[in-house]
Amino acid sequence: MSSPVSTADTPITDRRQLIESLSAGEKPVSAWRIGTEHEKFGFRHDDLRPPTYEGERGIGALLQGLTRFGWSEVREHGTLIALTRDNASVSLEPAGQLELSGAPLEDIHATAREIDVHLAEVAQVAGPMQLGFVGTGFQPLWTREQMPWMPKGRYKIMRRYMPLVGNLGLDMMTRTCTVQVNLDFSDEADMVRKFRVALALQPVATALFADSPFTEGAPNGFESWRSNIWTDTDADRTGMLDFVFEDGFGYERYVDYLLDVPMYFVYRNGEYIDVAGKSFRDFIDGKLEALPGERATVGDWNDHMTTAFPEVRLKKYLEMRGADSGDVPRLRALPALWVGLLYDQQALQEAWDLVKDFSRAERHALRDGVPRHGLALPFREGSVASLARQVLAIARGGLQRRARIDIDGNDESAYLDVLDVIARSGRSAAAEKLARFHGQWNGSVKPLFEQYAY
Repeated sequence: MSSPVSTADTPITDRRQLIESLSAGEKPVSAWRIGTEHEKFGFRHDDLRPPTYEGERGIGALLQGLTRFGWSEVREHGTLIALTRDNASVSLEPAGQLELSGAPLEDIHATAREIDVHLAEVAQVAGPMQLGFVGTGFQPLWTREQMPWMPKGRYKIMRRYMPLVGNLGLDMMTRTCTVQVNLDFSDEADMVRKFRVALALQPVATALFADSPFTEGAPNGFESWRSNIWTDTDADRTGMLDFVFEDGFGYERYVDYLLDVPMYFVYRNGEYIDVAGKSFRDFIDGKLEALPGERATVGDWNDHMTTAFPEVRLKKYLEMRGADSGDVPRLRALPALWVGLLYDQQALQEAWDLVKDFSRAERHALRDGVPRHGLALPFREGSVASLARQVLAIARGGLQRRARIDIDGNDESAYLDVLDVIARSGRSAAAEKLARFHGQWNGSVKPLFEQYAY
């Protein structure tokens, strides 16, 4: 989740400002970059419990420790809540999940180095604190009530509001972790094509990256429980966005969607003002009861855009949001998959040819079925696994044509190898962990924290 932008901004007086806030993201191909984000669960080695914010072994102390590596502090009411360095940030999700929001980088090799450096820095600080971190889509052991809450004003508002609009929103906040990539577009037509391909194929990414088969120490019947959680979080701000596939879709239609998403907060003078459930249209007209007569700014709009959570999200770039967090090879593979599909014109056309005749019913069947069945879900004459193999072949070709070579002579397509193994075998990380649970782990998820820790 993004931090708020400055509200010292221009008042919204014309609908064109909202459209321009999206079109401002347009970039020439030479300026396209790759921004990778991933979240991970912290745990204490002695009892596997998630660390609280406070204390010598708390997440706050961990953030403070990371400043030795040149990270600058971000504070809210004097409390350290995030770090920034070289256009990247380290921040806290609601229950202390640690997130790296990477810098905009030129290739997957740079992304891989960034991930490695970050995890090495975290390990140097966390080791003496007897803390570890693990990447998986859902907290495998602890209950919602056992998860701590971080001292951030935004989360206090969401914590109150979530139970009013869905049954699993608090689980989304406290017990999920994801990996995502943020990618650029050149103009509105390019954005539309990429949005449609990414949305249609997001369930394939969910299946390939499925890694959340446990809830409170037992199998939950799903490959990606994290993905399923989004189906009962808040229908006003989640889902597959069928309008993206309609004729005439573009920036203006997405603005209409965002205007229909209820608000969470307004950020003023360092304070989060609770306006959850209120209309941004009323805010534009100066009709919010909590801020009588005050009109929304472009900064408020930018904040509001971060409170929609569809499978693919448009801001000044496109965010791929369908994958569970995971181990290091999959953290590298997620941006490789989408860069291969979307940053090469031949691959983008091949991907569009693959999905353009998907019906609405088929897109929803994929989205609804993959969380439980993963790669085994039937699709047309085959399965999601066979669809994934086609998708990976297209992405590999795209990366090979990009021809970004590292010092060892490898192009970016090597990062897809881990996904090829999963697609060929039909065996996701979730399936692998379930097999261990029923085998060598003797019905316990506790070995997961040791065997899969970074």
